[in-house]
Order: sequence, then structure tokens, then C-alpha cells
Amino acid sequence: MLDWKNRKTELRDRVDDSVDDVRSYFGGLWLSRALGGLLGLYLLAAGVIGWYWSQEPGAFPVQQQAQAAAEKAQRPLVSGYTTVETLKTVASTLLDKDGGYLSNDIAPPGLWLDNMPSWEYGVVVQVRDMSRALRKDFARSQSQSTEDPDLAKAEPRFNFDNKSWALPATEQEYREGIKSLDRYLVRLSDPSQPNAQFYTRADNLNNWLGDVGTRLGSLSQRLSASVGRVRLNTDTKGEAALASGETPLLSEEMVKTPWLQIDNVFYEARGQAWALSHLLRAIEVDFADVLAKKNATVSVRQIIRELEAAQEPLWSPMILNGSGYGVLANHSLVMANYISRANAAIIDLRTLLTQG
Repeated sequence: MLDWKNRKTELRDRVDDSVDDVRSYFGGLWLSRALGGLLGLYLLAAGVIGWYWSQEPGAFPVQQQAQAAAEKAQRPLVSGYTTVETLKTVASTLLDKDGGYLSNDIAPPGLWLDNMPSWEYGVVVQVRDMSRALRKDFARSQSQSTEDPDLAKAEPRFNFDNKSWALPATEQEYREGIKSLDRYLVRLSDPSQPNAQFYTRADNLNNWLGDVGTRLGSLSQRLSASVGRVRLNTDTKGEAALASGETPLLSEEMVKTPWLQIDNVFYEARGQAWALSHLLRAIEVDFADVLAKKNATVSVRQIIRELEAAQEPLWSPMILNGSGYGVLANHSLVMANYISRANAAIIDLRTLLTQG
């Protein structure tokens, strides 16, 4: 009888242990599935948010924007106001667009994105060039004149590291640069403060266009390098050989953009084209008399048309890199075509400003 009781107790303990094992198994399985589901939902939400943040901002009406800003601040729309207000709006768009400024994000989904940060860098390049042109050319009557104090503060703010996330953050520096531009606008539109000026001269405009042409020329070469090409190495050794009467030794080099960098160069070009098209529309307003006198208004509009064509919607889910005459398209070569044509038009425009 006692032996039967012991066996009964032992059997009950085994059943209890089996039940505990089953409960533990299914409990762990449920927990793992719940965690997997949460992870999947997070990745899906991050993907949707990342896609939304990667949408490029649309164009804004430059002249209407400047007029509305002047009326809101109760300022007269003086010469130069449209250019500076457009520069402010372009810089503000970097910070206030959907998702904000992404280049310095250290957490997902911004950390996983690279197309929009490349677009942002393209815009930053043009903002930096225009802020430098304002400081050294547009706001100075001659080479020996004193630079504007607010513009002298704005330029280094925009040249701050575009990927700094703290101490200080890039957004903080760029907002300080925008505030400096606004202080310059206040003085520029105030007749009682003649020390703030904006000189609409052909030579000032020509200097800035020279920087623009350099940028576009470099972009065109980088975009074209999406398809590997063999080029002659044009270094200074050939010039030294010609100076000494020797026959220069020509060497060849293979130039090709790395596969993972092709989309970055493409979106940087789109960012520069977006910013530059707005700045040129502002230049068309402020330098209207100069352009008309040089018969160059049509040239400016042609440049704007080429830059806006470079911003047409991209219907492909990725940047294709087919060969020049291959089956697949090469989006970089298409972009290089528009950028090169805009650069050629800028060269013609500079000739008109110099000789027209």
C-alpha cells in the first residue's frame, strides 16, 4: 500500500513537471513572437517615416515670398531684399522641412537615410557660396571697403560642420546665421542706416557666377563618372615638361564613382539645383536693370529652366546606373546633361556681363 502511494506521488510530480515545461515553452514562444511582432511594427513604422522624410521640398515663389516677408515686417522692398530673403528661406527650409535637418541624426530612421542628407549637403553648398558672395562682393562698394558686420557673422555660421549633433548642434549654428541675415535686412531696408548696402553691379554678379560655374562643372564630372571612363591624367608634370622643352609623358587613369556613392552624388546635385534655381530667380529680380542692359535676362531664365528640369520627379525606386547605351537608364548621366547645359549657359552669361 505504501509503495502504491509513493508511485502515485512520483507520477503526480512528473505530470506537474511536464505541465510546467509545456507552460514555459509556450510562454517563451509567445514572448518571442510578441517581441518579433513589435520589432516588425517598429521597422515598418521607421520605413514609412523614413520614406516620408526623404521627400524633397517643393519650389516656392521667390518674388511673392519676398513681398510677403517685407509686408509682414513692414519694410520697403529695396534692392537686394529678394536675394537675401530667398537665401534665408532656402536655409530655413533645411531646418523646417518634413523630418527637420537629418544630416546629423544619430538615431533611426534618420540614421539610416543617406539620400536626403546628400540633398541637404547640396543645398548647404549653395547657401555657403551665396553668403560668402554677400560678404565679399554684394555688400561692398569696392575691394578696400569695410565688410558688413552681420554678414561677417553669417558666413562662418553656415560654414559650420554640417554633421555636428551637439555642442553646438548644426541646426543652432544655421539658425544663428539666419538671424544675422535678418539683422542685415533690417538695416538694409532702413534709410537711416546707410552703412548697410547691396550693390547690383555686373562685376559682383560675375564673381558669384564664377563660383557657381565651378560647382556645376565639378558636379557634371562626378555625375559622368557613374560610368567608368579612362581619362588622360592632366597634372602639372606635363606643363613642367613643356617648359623645359621635353615631350610630356601622358598617363591614363580610370575614373569611376564607387557604386555606393552614385546615389549620394545624384541627390547632392538635385539639392544644389534646387537651391540655385531659387537664388537665380532672386538675382533676376534684384539685378533686373543690369541683366536688361546686358541683354542677359533670357540667359538667366534658360539656366533656371535647366536647373528646374534637373528636379523633375524620380519615378524609379532607386538610382539606376546603366551604361551609356545599355538597356537600363543611367539617371546620373541624365542629371549630368542638365547640369552641363546650365554650366554652359552660365559661361555665356558671364561673357555677356563682361562684354555685353
